[in-house]
Amino acid sequence: MTINDTLSFAGQVALVTGAAGGLGRAYSRLLAERGAHVVMQDVGAALDGTGTDPRRIDQAVARLHAQSLSVEASHHGIDTRSGAAALVADILQRHGRLDAIVHNAGWVEYQRIDAVDEDRFDHMMAVAAKAPLWLAQAAWPAMQAQGHGRIVLTTSDRALYPQYVQHGLAAYAAAKSAAVGIVNVLAAEGAAHGIVVNAVSPVAKTRMWGVEGEPDELHPEGVAPGVVFLASRTCIEGGWILRASNGQFHATRLTEAEGVRYPRDLRAVSALSIEDVAAQWQDMATPTVEPR
Repeated sequence: MTINDTLSFAGQVALVTGAAGGLGRAYSRLLAERGAHVVMQDVGAALDGTGTDPRRIDQAVARLHAQSLSVEASHHGIDTRSGAAALVADILQRHGRLDAIVHNAGWVEYQRIDAVDEDRFDHMMAVAAKAPLWLAQAAWPAMQAQGHGRIVLTTSDRALYPQYVQHGLAAYAAAKSAAVGIVNVLAAEGAAHGIVVNAVSPVAKTRMWGVEGEPDELHPEGVAPGVVFLASRTCIEGGWILRASNGQFHATRLTEAEGVRYPRDLRAVSALSIEDVAAQWQDMATPTVEPR
């Protein structure tokens, strides 16, 4: 089988969440152009993640239908375990398979620490962290039975890199960090079954930036090739975070130092007291620049 064969999605069914615009629509279009039948899910929430408007996904699907692409709309909510399971069950009932899940749904919300609201925090976690877990759980038996599956979660450099954090994004960063932990575990659990799980950390000017039309730069189409690769049979290794922006891609993940025998020997600085830690802190906390 050639690379061209494994980059074809002919006969495959893919689910893209948050697909009414921006990145989700770009992912859906490219997947469909490569032969997939794409279920485009979106509840049409407002910029704060609340409310519904089914017209948004219906209009997005209509535009891709006009390009003779095989797509369909889904209005299923995925912010609960039962909702996510119902969506996957519906896809499996109607199409008999589900080959790839790209979880893109989410939003950006700013609340400084003294104003973080528990209900808003829980809703952020429900959509950005819990939803992909419940979608994966529901799809896992079918993917395991067919010996193939690709799952792509979304994280953010705003959570991964201290120099990119922004004030007010504690809930957002918590959810995006949780996504990385989920990827690491599911990648390990799926490896024996042909299920490959990775994350994307994308940057594009979309509705979350306040851009409704075509952006002047940082186009969603500059991210889509990397995500569609992660969703393809060509991608055979999980546990990576693909940073994607402006048509450039870099895959990263935490990698343990050589010789470590976790957890008993970290090959680290020895300290037996608080004073020892304080005196040697500069040796313990040494910034390391990732090589390029």
